[in-house]
Amino acid sequence: MNVIYIRMAWLGIQKNRRFYLPYLLTCIGMVMMYYIVSFLSTSTTLLQVAGGDVMQTMLQFGQFIIGLFSLFFLFYTNSFLIRRRKKEFGLYNILGMGKRNLVFILFWENSMIALISMTVGLLAGIAFSKFAELGMINILKATVSFSITLDLKAIWQTIKIFAIIFCLLLFYSLYQIHLSNPIELLHSENVGEKPPKANWFLALFGLILLCIAYYLAIIIERPVEALLWFFVAVALVIIATYLLFIAGSVTICRILQRNKKYYYKTNHFISISSMVYRMKRNGAGLASICVLCTMVLVILSSTFCLYIGAEDSLHTRYPRDINVDIYLDHMDQLESPEIEPVRQFMETFVTNYGETMEHTLDYRAITFSAYFENGNIELDSSSSYAYQMSAISNIWEVFFVSLEDYNRLTKEKETLNSDEALIYTTKLEYQGESLTILNNNIKIKKKLSDFAESGRGAMEILPSIYIIMPRDAIYERLKPLEKLKSDTDRNLLEFHWIYGFDLDASNEKQIQMQTYLEEGLKQLPQAGQDGIFSSFWCEGLAKERSGFYGLYGGLFFLGILLGIVFLFAAVLIMYYKQVSEGYEDQSRFGIMQKIGMTKKDIKKSVNSQVLTVFFLPLFASGMHLFFAFSMIYRLLVLFSLTNKTLLIFVTICCFLIFALFYIFVYRITSKAYYIIVSNQKRV
Repeated sequence: MNVIYIRMAWLGIQKNRRFYLPYLLTCIGMVMMYYIVSFLSTSTTLLQVAGGDVMQTMLQFGQFIIGLFSLFFLFYTNSFLIRRRKKEFGLYNILGMGKRNLVFILFWENSMIALISMTVGLLAGIAFSKFAELGMINILKATVSFSITLDLKAIWQTIKIFAIIFCLLLFYSLYQIHLSNPIELLHSENVGEKPPKANWFLALFGLILLCIAYYLAIIIERPVEALLWFFVAVALVIIATYLLFIAGSVTICRILQRNKKYYYKTNHFISISSMVYRMKRNGAGLASICVLCTMVLVILSSTFCLYIGAEDSLHTRYPRDINVDIYLDHMDQLESPEIEPVRQFMETFVTNYGETMEHTLDYRAITFSAYFENGNIELDSSSSYAYQMSAISNIWEVFFVSLEDYNRLTKEKETLNSDEALIYTTKLEYQGESLTILNNNIKIKKKLSDFAESGRGAMEILPSIYIIMPRDAIYERLKPLEKLKSDTDRNLLEFHWIYGFDLDASNEKQIQMQTYLEEGLKQLPQAGQDGIFSSFWCEGLAKERSGFYGLYGGLFFLGILLGIVFLFAAVLIMYYKQVSEGYEDQSRFGIMQKIGMTKKDIKKSVNSQVLTVFFLPLFASGMHLFFAFSMIYRLLVLFSLTNKTLLIFVTICCFLIFALFYIFVYRITSKAYYIIVSNQKRV
C-alpha cells in the first residue's frame, strides 16, 4: 500500500512541477545558505585568522536570522501549494479516498521534498562552503590553503533545524485538509476572497502609521535616538505597508472603477474587476514583496557602504598608527613636568627601532559626560540619569582642550577671550551660538570643520563636542567640579593626555612596536599608584585593522547572504502570485475568448493588470528607502562612517541595479501568467 502512496505523491509533484520546482529550489537554497553560515560560524580556519572571531560572532546572529526566516517564509510559500492541491485532494476524496489516505500522500510528498531539499542543499552547501570561507578570508585580507572539509556539527544542526521546519509544514498541511470537506476542496480554487471591510478606514490608518514612521526617520538627528527608534519605525512601516496594500489597493481599484473613461475599456475592465475579486490576498502578497525589496535594498546598501568605507572609518577611529591615551589622576597633573620624561621615552623608543615619528598628535583634554540641551551643559552626581530613556538622547561627551595645545597642534594662531571658544562636534552638529556651563555663558567664535581628535569621539555612540578655550579659562570653570563623584564613587571628570604618531614601517613591525611600547610604559616610574597615571590605552592601527575588518567584513558578508535569501523570497512570491492568479483567471479569460475576446486583447489586459499593481512594491520600497536614508546614515555614524556622499552613491546604485533585476523578473512572470490565461500551455 505504501508503494501506491509513494507513487501518487511523486506523480502529484511531477504534475504540479510548475509550482513544486520553484518551491524545491527555494528549499534547497535555504538549506544551502543555512549550512554555509553554520559552517563558517564554527570554522577553525576562520577562527585562526585575525578578526575571524569577530566575524564568526556576526555569523552566529545571521544563522539565527536565516533559520527563523526560513520557517516563516516556507510556511508562506507552502500555503500556495496547499491551495493549488486542494482541488486534486477533493477529487481523490470524492472517488473514495478518506482523509487518512490523503494523510499518507501528504506525508510522502513532504518527505520527498524534505529529503531532496536537505540532500541537495547540504551537497551544494558543502561544495560552496569553501568558496565562502575563502571569500571571508579575502575580506579579512589574509591567506589560507585550499582544502574542502566537512563540519559534522554544522551538518547535524542544519538537518535538525530543517527537519523541524518540514514537520511543522506537514502538520499545517494536514490541518488544512482536516478542516475542509470534499466539496470545499473540489471548489477551493474557484473561491474568491471578499474585499476587506472598512477599506477607507484601514487605508487611512495605514497612511497615518506610514507618515508617523517617515516623520520619525526625518526628525531624528542624534545617532543614539536613531538606534532607539529604528525598530519602532521599521515595525510601523511594515504594518502600514500591509494595511495600505490590502485596504488601500481595494480603495484604489474602487476609485478606478468609478472612472468610466478608464474602467470601461477591454484591457482595464477585465484586470480591475479580477483584482477587486481577490485583492485581500493579492494585497498581502504585494506588501510582502515590498517589505522584502526594502530589506534587500537597506541591507545591501548599508553593509556594502560600510565595507568599502572601512578604511576611512578605521582612520577616523585610529587617527594615528600608534595612539596612546594616558589617564591622569588630577587636574594639576595636566601641566606636570613629569609628562616630559614620558614623552621623551616614547620618542627614544621609536628612534631605537630605527623609525621616525610623523604627524605627532600631542594634547591634553578634560572630559566628562553631560546632559546637553539648548546649549546648557549640566553634570549630575547621580549616574542613573544617563540610562533614562528620556535623557540618553541628550547625553554628550564633552572634551575641553586648551587653546595653547590647539595652536601648537594645528600651527594656527587663534586668539580667544576668556568667555570665547572654538568648538568641533562629531556625529551631530551643534546649531547654537553659545554654551552655558555652571551658569557661565561661553560665546562660540568659530565652529571647526576638522580636528585631530584621539579617536575616542568616534568610538563613543554618543555625540562629542570639543570645546577649545584658553587654558586658564578652562581651569577656572572646571576646577570646582574636580571633586564631584558619581553614585558609584567614580570621578565625573577625567583627565587625559593624548599622544599619537604615524610610522613608515610594515604592519608587522608596527604591531611589534606597539606591544613593546605598552610594556615599556607600564615599567615607567610615572606609572602606577605612585606616579602621575595609573592606567592608559595603547592602540595601534595595524593591530586593530583585523578586528575592524572582521566586524565590517562580517556585516558585509552577512548582508550579501541575507540579501540573497530575501531576494529568493521576493522572486518566489512574485512567481507564485502570477502563476496562481493565472490559473484562477484561466476560466474567466476562456469565457471572454468565447464571446469574442482576442489574444491581443488578453495580452493588453494582462499588461494592464500587471503594470497596475506589479510596480507598486518597487515604487513603495523606493519611497521607504528615501525616507529611511537619514536614519540609516545616523546608524552608520555609530560605526564611524561619516561619508554621506558615499552612502548616497551606493544607495542609488543598489536601487537602480535592483530595479533592473525587478523588471527582468516582471517580464518572466508576466509571460508565465499570459501563457496560462491564454491556454497556450497547460500544466
